[in-house]
Order: sequence, then structure tokens, then C-alpha cells
Amino acid sequence: MIKYNLTCNDCNNIFDSWFSSSKEYEKLKKLNYINCYKCNSLNVDKSLMSPNIINSKINKTENLKNKKHTQIRKKIKAYQKFVKKNFHYVGDKFAYEARSIHYNNKKNDRGIYGSASSQDIKELTEEGIETINIPWIKKDDN
Repeated sequence: MIKYNLTCNDCNNIFDSWFSSSKEYEKLKKLNYINCYKCNSLNVDKSLMSPNIINSKINKTENLKNKKHTQIRKKIKAYQKFVKKNFHYVGDKFAYEARSIHYNNKKNDRGIYGSASSQDIKELTEEGIETINIPWIKKDDN
């Protein structure tokens, strides 16, 4: 099998097509079976194609990116473990609980964590309540 880039000389459409061999392409071209799918023109020619070669530099770069990604995921998971162990989970009631602690001068032996919308975080900040947004990886995420 061979893949050719084909160019329509009428509408300048470029597309790919597979052939069993270069002889098969020539045969189909001679019989006028090769046409542009866009404008149906028979004025189609094959263009030069470069082979798909694996570049070892690109592979090394990809490996470095994957290693870096793995390291970052490990750090985030370790941070999550620390937060889960040392803070109280309040779920989507984070904004409410944060205001309760701030305005009622509640003394908590443990901090809180949970989820809040970006609007809630903005409002908490405007009220002088400090929050920190941390990345979170769910168990189902790869």
C-alpha cells in the first residue's frame, strides 16, 4: 500500500488517497477514475510526499514531557494526601463555611477545603477572606 497526496488543479483541494501500488495509481489515473471529491474534476495530480520518519529528538522531548508530567502528578497527589489528612472537607459549602469561620471568629483546630465557584472565590477575596486555589486530581482521572 502507498499513500499519495493528491492535488486538484481546478479547485486547489489537497487530499490523500491510498493505492495498492504506484502502478495501480497510474492505471486508475489513465482510466479517469481519480477525481476530486470536492469539485469532481478529473484534473488531479499526485504531489511529492515525504516519508513519515520518527525523529529521535522529538521522542526524547516527548519522554521528558511525560516524565515531567508524571513528577507533577506525583507532587499534586502528595499535596492532596496532606490536605485530606490535615484539613476538614466541606464540599461545595466552602464559601459558607469560610464566611462562618471569618465572621464568627470560629476557632477551628483544622482548616477547611472544598469546592467553590470562581465568583465565590472573588467575593471571598473582596471580603478579606484568604483562599488558595489548588489543583486537584480526581481518582478517575488518568
